[in-house]
Amino acid sequence: MTKWLLLGCAIASEVTATLSLKAALDRPVLYAVVAVGYLASFVLLAAVLRRGMGLGVAYGIWAALGVASTAVLSAAIYGEPLTAVMGVGLAMIIGGVLMVEIGAEGARARIESGAI
Repeated sequence: MTKWLLLGCAIASEVTATLSLKAALDRPVLYAVVAVGYLASFVLLAAVLRRGMGLGVAYGIWAALGVASTAVLSAAIYGEPLTAVMGVGLAMIIGGVLMVEIGAEGARARIESGAI
C-alpha cells in the first residue's frame, strides 16, 4: 500500500510542477515550485521502485496519470482546450497502462506459483 501512496504523491508532485511551469512564465518566483515539484516527483518515484514495483508499471502509471491530470487541470485552470478526441486519447493511454499493470500482475502470479 505504501508504494501506491508514494506513487500517487509522485504523480501529484509532477503535475503540480508542470502546471506551475506555465504560471511561472508570468510569475518567475514559481520556478521554485517547478524545481521542488520535479525533484520530489523523481525522489518519490525512486522510493516506489525501491519498494519493489516494476519500472514499466510505475513509470507507465506515473506518466499516464500525469498526462491525463495535467490535461484536465490545465483546461480547468488555464482554459486550454480539452476536446472529445483528446479525451479518447487520454482514455487510450490510461487503458494501455492498465493492460501493462494487469500483464505484470499475471506474470508475477505465474512466477510465484512456479509456472514460469
